[in-house]
Amino acid sequence: MGRTARNILTNPATRPAKAKALQWHARCTRRLMSAPSDRPLSIQFLRFLGPLVLTNVLNALSGTVNIVLLGQFLGAPAMAAAVGFFPAFMFLMAFVIGLGTGASVLVGQAHGARDPDKVREVAGAVLLGGAVLGLLIGLPGAALATPLMRGLGTPLTILPDAVAYAQVMLLGLPVFFTNMLVAAVLRGTGDSLTPLRMLVVSFAASAFITPALILGWLGLPRLGVASAAWGTLLSTALALAWLAWRFRRQQHPLAWERLVPHLRLSRRLVTVARLGVPTALFFLTSAAADMGLLALVNGHGVHATAAWGAVSQTTAYVLFPAMSIAIAASVFTAQAVGAGDTARIDAITRVGLFMNLALTGSLALGVALLAPWIAALFVQDEAVIELATLVLRLVVWGNIIFGLASVFSGVMRATGTVRVPTLLSMACLVLLLYPLGRVFDHTLGLPYIWLTYPVTFGVALLLQVAYFYGVWKHRPVHRMI
Repeated sequence: MGRTARNILTNPATRPAKAKALQWHARCTRRLMSAPSDRPLSIQFLRFLGPLVLTNVLNALSGTVNIVLLGQFLGAPAMAAAVGFFPAFMFLMAFVIGLGTGASVLVGQAHGARDPDKVREVAGAVLLGGAVLGLLIGLPGAALATPLMRGLGTPLTILPDAVAYAQVMLLGLPVFFTNMLVAAVLRGTGDSLTPLRMLVVSFAASAFITPALILGWLGLPRLGVASAAWGTLLSTALALAWLAWRFRRQQHPLAWERLVPHLRLSRRLVTVARLGVPTALFFLTSAAADMGLLALVNGHGVHATAAWGAVSQTTAYVLFPAMSIAIAASVFTAQAVGAGDTARIDAITRVGLFMNLALTGSLALGVALLAPWIAALFVQDEAVIELATLVLRLVVWGNIIFGLASVFSGVMRATGTVRVPTLLSMACLVLLLYPLGRVFDHTLGLPYIWLTYPVTFGVALLLQVAYFYGVWKHRPVHRMI
């Protein structure tokens, strides 16, 4: 123990508070530098998955609540003005999700190697890079918000409100990007609980700020549709400020003052981009394929479109554990590579596959059994409920297949093998998803358009398995940091 620490602990006036701070610092440092836990791997998965799944659910609910508030207080046109910006926003978020994936892999390897300086080096480069990217996109984007929203086909009657909403969201991109990347860095160290706590802070703040700005509580200005955007931005910034305060109070190894020396655009960003950009392209390709299928469904009328909405909302919640398990498998694999314990990768893969069958499978079974009641939560029209029920029972099993394929690709990505697994998945989306949807539409009828999802995911799983065992398993695994 150094002289400063001894003085602090021997000074009666400061002993209790300072000793507690030093204990927190030691605990956080041990956590950041710790080797893989001695607990069974299945227990480690569950401890990581619980907060991660809850984070995904709460994040989805947060967006839903803001839209509901706009619809309830300002009407359908206000809700439509905000929703009209979502495609552009999700397009931008896809790239940050990709960067976050790459950051989690590098941080995971540095964490597994018990090298906190490299963890901070990656974190500093990624967070600064995300903030700069947000500025480079957000500032010109806000200036060009009007032509952007026109290009998205926004009706003229709601164009001013849509532009106001879009401008705030675009100006807030540095904050949104930083928030997502902070969560990715923390998950790379095996901490999925802190991002959940951040989201709880953000959700609670947004639930107050948004209606306060809509209704002008406490003398605040009434900002109309932009209230939801300001609520999202301010609550996200508040969550980041809370995290900075908490980490400083704990003297956490990733506290702001410890990160500042590492805030530079280093070569680590190139590796992060190499890992993350293919993942972002996969999400964009998936979104484009979904839009093509939606066009097919829309051709069958409003009932079919309503059923699409109910099915999409429901299956999104089933996908949360599948995607979370893939993230967990990737993080644990990265940590194993960093620790030089590559023999552990087989066990991680097996547990990830089992967790998908058990957790995602159980949820899929529940949705299939309760499909009529779930569909009735969205609409009251009997024709839509009947169609949505049939479709849910057809398509929900595809989420299990998607989850299994994602485990294989996530494990490979954690070792730096990204290009081929991603190209295989993208090829299935481009060559199978929409074309098979058209074939099923013409031969089997409307409900079976959705059958293209489990079929496409099944082919992708076979290709991932073939590459995993036929090629990847025969290659040496090396650390990237």
